[in-house]
Amino acid sequence: MCNIVCVPCEGNDNDDGDDDDDDDDDDDVNDDDDDNVDSGYRMSDNQLINHFPNHYEISRKDLLVKNIKRYRRELEKEGNSLAERGDSKYLHLDFIPVTFVLPADYNMFVEEYRKAPQSTWIMKPCGRSQGSGIFLINKLSKLKRWSRESKTPFQQQLTKESYVISKYIDNPLLIGGKKFDLRLYVLVTSFRPLKAYQFRLGFCRFCTVKYDSSVAELDNMYVHLTNVSVQKHGGEYNSLHGGKLSVQNLRLHLESTRGKQVTEKLFDQISWLIIHSLKAIAPVIATDRHCFECYGYDIIIDNKLKPWLIEVNASPSLTSTTANDRILKHKLLDNIFNIVVPPTGIPDVRWNKVPLPQALGDFELLIDEDLVHQSDSGENSITNRAYKWK
Repeated sequence: MCNIVCVPCEGNDNDDGDDDDDDDDDDDVNDDDDDNVDSGYRMSDNQLINHFPNHYEISRKDLLVKNIKRYRRELEKEGNSLAERGDSKYLHLDFIPVTFVLPADYNMFVEEYRKAPQSTWIMKPCGRSQGSGIFLINKLSKLKRWSRESKTPFQQQLTKESYVISKYIDNPLLIGGKKFDLRLYVLVTSFRPLKAYQFRLGFCRFCTVKYDSSVAELDNMYVHLTNVSVQKHGGEYNSLHGGKLSVQNLRLHLESTRGKQVTEKLFDQISWLIIHSLKAIAPVIATDRHCFECYGYDIIIDNKLKPWLIEVNASPSLTSTTANDRILKHKLLDNIFNIVVPPTGIPDVRWNKVPLPQALGDFELLIDEDLVHQSDSGENSITNRAYKWK
């Protein structure tokens, strides 16, 4: 009998785009420990669960930023070329906007803000979802006024809720004059060694109002937030297509307007940032052989075709708002089960092999650290296509 336990996370995602939340040092949890770390419940070899115990290390906005910054520092300390800088920016790992956690990093934020006082920043509460509590600022006085009015002082000992404030991507790629983001799906079956698959299908979520970066539209969330929970209340929302475009159609659009080679480079860079976001959290994830997890990645593309990781959801919505949604998510679930469950149809934690190509469906292998091998020169070589960007 197939025994897969599906556990919802707090703060479930609602397909809410660039600004939603969802709710992951080698620790001391042994790979062979059969006790579920979250509950203490002892699971048998034929039971699987659809979350890693501390998935919040990637799904909480503040922890995702903290882990990526730590990952960069560690690579820099090792002298790894991945951490190479140019003009004070990371050349290969610059895939998240400049971000600070408040209140802890308030003074550092102010220092950065004063370097470019005309910049726009976006403020998000770390533990909320569906666009709740998000706003844009272009003046420090607005942030201070919000702090007074919301009675949320920027003193760590006086506030329980943390926020992230990020430099706003004010030059997004537009289609039809409207801002959009991408929702992509990534399945992780192991963090140590890292083994992940990327779903070829996905979709773009569009704002209902044409993009306008002027100060007058700074508070208009129909212009700036792609969240379905925000956009569906707008007068321009179309419930037939839900303001969504398939990733396949986005690719065709870009190939016809920007060229095939540039488009391929963009999608390779997206795979690159996904891999390194996972590598950033792998050391802190509590490994458990019973666990697998499907993440919803939210990505924005700027007008130079540079992808930016906005956030990662540990419980991407499986509800469908359109017929295409229903087809996509049915395929997603079917393909996930084909990958995590052996051909026998019976879950077995001892089975963690790459499935046969026909079992992958619309997934493709993104990275498998078991495939790392010593080359003749003694250097590690990786057989994955995404590593050509290394």
